[in-house]
Amino acid sequence: MYHSPVIRAVYARIRQLAHLATDAADHLIDADDILIHAQAGLPMELGDGFLAVPSEQDARQEIGHRFTLVAELTALGAFDAVATAEQYVAERRHYGYLPEHQPPALSRTQSSTLHAVARGDVTISDGRPYHRREGVRFSISTIRALETRGLITREDCQLWLVDERVHLSPAGRRDLAASFAHPRPPALATTRPASHRPTASTTRAR
Repeated sequence: MYHSPVIRAVYARIRQLAHLATDAADHLIDADDILIHAQAGLPMELGDGFLAVPSEQDARQEIGHRFTLVAELTALGAFDAVATAEQYVAERRHYGYLPEHQPPALSRTQSSTLHAVARGDVTISDGRPYHRREGVRFSISTIRALETRGLITREDCQLWLVDERVHLSPAGRRDLAASFAHPRPPALATTRPASHRPTASTTRAR
């Protein structure tokens, strides 16, 4: 089956994201193993090919190192996943394959907030939403409006100074995908056509 260069690039990006996710999962498994060995007093390989029982300080350092690697591997994962999905849908639209589901009628603020949630940029603290990028603001009423429509959900978060994370619901993922590369309605004309004044003809008296 023929795939355009754009679709091939999308598939390549998906494979890259899968490898990054697998590497991140391996580091989390390593962190769990280090914790288990430290608590049970079991020897493990600490480097240079020799076995030793990790001390509490060694275990904390190694686990912290693994968490740092996981954060670096997944830092752009959500952003790249959304960009890749949008590229895929846009290319499909270009060849006439339109999503069966129609995009929802959202305001510009609601639409941008939905995109931000998909990229993992939105958290809530003390009842106020925050965007990871400075200078981007929206109100809690926008979050509640999207919640009422069943497009986003919240979950408790253990991060410092963060109470809740906001995620897309299955309906939110479907509606967001349907909105990718969707043509916007043409702007309404606000100017009136110029009117021509009638020209008075003058006749010369004979």
